[in-house]
Amino acid sequence: MIFGGVDLAAEARRTGIAEVSDDGELALQNVSVGTDDEELVDLIHRSVKTGLDVPLGWPDSFIRLVAEHAAGEMLAPISTDASWRRTMAMRATDLAVRDRTGIVPLSVSTDKIAYPALRWAGVEARLRAEDTDVARDGSGRICEVYPAATLECWSLPSRGYKGKQNTALRVDIITQLTRVFPALNWNGHQDICASDDNALDAVLAALVTYLVHQGLAVPPPPEANEVVLREGWIWLPETDAPSG
Repeated sequence: MIFGGVDLAAEARRTGIAEVSDDGELALQNVSVGTDDEELVDLIHRSVKTGLDVPLGWPDSFIRLVAEHAAGEMLAPISTDASWRRTMAMRATDLAVRDRTGIVPLSVSTDKIAYPALRWAGVEARLRAEDTDVARDGSGRICEVYPAATLECWSLPSRGYKGKQNTALRVDIITQLTRVFPALNWNGHQDICASDDNALDAVLAALVTYLVHQGLAVPPPPEANEVVLREGWIWLPETDAPSG
């Protein structure tokens, strides 16, 4: 069985992918950076499930605001202060991640993370046209993940590991991941993960996707079922690191 992981950027050259196999041994089979839409679709087709580090949808409140504004039907809010604007910026899953880890995900409504999200929206439409189950709640062939929050759940460094200047910290993270997954065979892919944070995030995405399949990640609460089908749900590992 193959579990995919994708660190999705707006451009192919910065998009990392990883494949983790579980055929009697948990092993990394492929890690690369520079993934176009064709390769992304192929990975999703070949994998049992693929984890995507990108917002799968926009906040319901933001969608309503844009639609009402476009139609000239938006009612004036009592105030346009920061508290009102924040209601348009964060999804239900973003708030859940903040409450659990203290990390605030980038807003798909107001931040540059919208660019890769737009790319994903186009790929999602293609997959849906092919009858691939791309339900945003993680029940189908994909799930949304967040590597930095995942590292926080495992008490590993979750900030400051991006960029060429932080290779040493990525090496430390790779070393410490052996505590979380002692049986993982890296198959020599440590070097690319140390040199490129997009590769490391893709590996983390694939590992969380494996945990989702194993029932070792936190699902959306039942009361949020309808919302997350539109907005997406970030799957995080259970509090305790897996034993192997």
